[in-house]
Amino acid sequence: MKARTIKSFLGRRLHRCYSRRLTLAFTFVIVTMIALLLGSLLLRLFAQVSTQDTLSSPWHYYCERGLCKKAEITANVTAPLALSVCQIFCGEAGGIWPKPTGHVSVGNFAAKLDPDRIVLSGVDALGDAGSLVNENVERLKNNAKALGGARLAAGGYGLTINVAGPLGDQPPPKLTLKTAENYTLKITQQSSGQLLADITSESYFGVRHALETLSQLIVFDDLYRELKIARDVYISDGPTFPYRGILLDSSRNFMDKASILRTIEAMAMSKLNTFHWHITDSHSFPYVSRTLPKMSLYGAYTPDKIYTEADIKEIVRFGLVRGVRVLPEFDAPAHVGEGWQWVGHNATVCFKSEPWQKFCVEPPCGQLNPTSEKVYEIMAAIFTDMLRDFKPDFFHMGGDEVNINCWNSSGIITDWMLKRGWDLSEASFYKLWDYFQTKAYDKLTKANNGVELDAVLWTSGLTNEENIKHIDPKKYIIQIWTTKFDATISRLIRNNFRVIFSNYDALYLDCGFGAWVGEGNNWCTPYKGWQKIYDNSPMQILKNQGFTNEIKHLVLGAEAALWSEQVDSTSVDSRLWPRSAAMAERLWSDPSSTWIHAEHRMLRHRERLVQRGILADSLEPEWCLQNQGHCYS
Repeated sequence: MKARTIKSFLGRRLHRCYSRRLTLAFTFVIVTMIALLLGSLLLRLFAQVSTQDTLSSPWHYYCERGLCKKAEITANVTAPLALSVCQIFCGEAGGIWPKPTGHVSVGNFAAKLDPDRIVLSGVDALGDAGSLVNENVERLKNNAKALGGARLAAGGYGLTINVAGPLGDQPPPKLTLKTAENYTLKITQQSSGQLLADITSESYFGVRHALETLSQLIVFDDLYRELKIARDVYISDGPTFPYRGILLDSSRNFMDKASILRTIEAMAMSKLNTFHWHITDSHSFPYVSRTLPKMSLYGAYTPDKIYTEADIKEIVRFGLVRGVRVLPEFDAPAHVGEGWQWVGHNATVCFKSEPWQKFCVEPPCGQLNPTSEKVYEIMAAIFTDMLRDFKPDFFHMGGDEVNINCWNSSGIITDWMLKRGWDLSEASFYKLWDYFQTKAYDKLTKANNGVELDAVLWTSGLTNEENIKHIDPKKYIIQIWTTKFDATISRLIRNNFRVIFSNYDALYLDCGFGAWVGEGNNWCTPYKGWQKIYDNSPMQILKNQGFTNEIKHLVLGAEAALWSEQVDSTSVDSRLWPRSAAMAERLWSDPSSTWIHAEHRMLRHRERLVQRGILADSLEPEWCLQNQGHCYS
């Protein structure tokens, strides 16, 4: 009994000991597993906290089917992208505006860039062109620095810009309708980390466009507070149309110099190349003629609301640096009045006549008197001054909205016609207009040292079927302001006129506001949205009228027009931008796709304009920019 008792006792002790060890082991396993789980959770939490300590946002973007998609940054995201960086890779042309016309290849990597280490190489011997390229590179550096401002982190790789092409063999750069604006751009990164941008072009203007594209491939990464540049890039590019313009009227309301410079800056950002300056009209004459200073003395709204020789020199040089010609328009024989009061010799007729609706389309009325020799003397002086100030490769002579009733109301004019054996029929007044235009063009030629210049005229009664014989397609380019359905368009093409489209049903940017004479809306309502402007294809207009691509050489391009009855320096930016950029892509690329495929790049380009100081209108809520694909129509 005693032995069994001892065995039983020992067995119970051993069982208790074994059970305790099993319990301890099990407890250890459980505690270890809990510890590992907690450790994993802590590591994840630490990683997220660490990420948030490093990055400025909990959100990043990834590219999916051409759209940058927004997502939360988690521990599984090893290389989060800011929206700005995602957009330079994602989609058919990334964030480039206007869309390139040739080959586009943008790699999937971006390098940190130090803007202070951007240098230019290979232009020392290129004379005037080299100096202009150097100025553009300095602009690029300064604009890149401004992207991040005080938030920009120090450091990054350097960028060497190499320029190749026959620039040194050319005279001082001057943009013409035949200037090659094509370029190629290649961006690579060496093993040392140094970045290279190789640019090739036949002209200074092509190099400038390449630098504009390069600037759009440099973005501020707001996740890391760094400048980033796309690498592994190859782009071949060039415009579809040689004339890509904006008309700005500074006569109805004065535009200060700063607003004109901002307009040209935004044009350069969109690769538009012609600033058409409607600088005088019946309302005011702010252009200071060196030969005839009384024109602005009598015609300016105030002594300060003028454009001096120094102002124009600055504006023209500013445009040249940015690849933009400044084309003056001296509108005649209609749209004149203020500034001519001192001339005498019955130089103007029906100035401020009432009721104005009988003599013109808006007050004040006023037209030149074609029978006055003093008129041609004054015009010759203004032509001489404008050609010297602007040095244009062609000239805009206006010719808009001549009113036959105005001339017919002047006894001096009708007597002159009758003495010549003419009657007072409408055909005779068009004969009078032909007389004026012939003499005016002769004065323009003499002012240009006897060399004929191409001249631009608006569509008018002169381009009607019965009157088109009065104008020579070898001398005149016609700017079309009527609708895209107008039979005048096909008439001009059939008669071999070169044309510039400004059809008001898409390209008049002053439309869609309240009337300023009377009530209701203004005459060309409705407002033209960027989508309508984008889809306004000159070639499609002509195809709809039965033409083929064989006549493409007659289509110089198009121009958005901003008449200033209801806009001045305070609102010019928002009326022009970003809608004019929609036209810019149409004229540069003439894409086969509609505006829908350009929407996200357009929103990005609008942000660029604002960053550069252009007060461009907002097109959509910012949420749409950050949540691509959700604001569909």
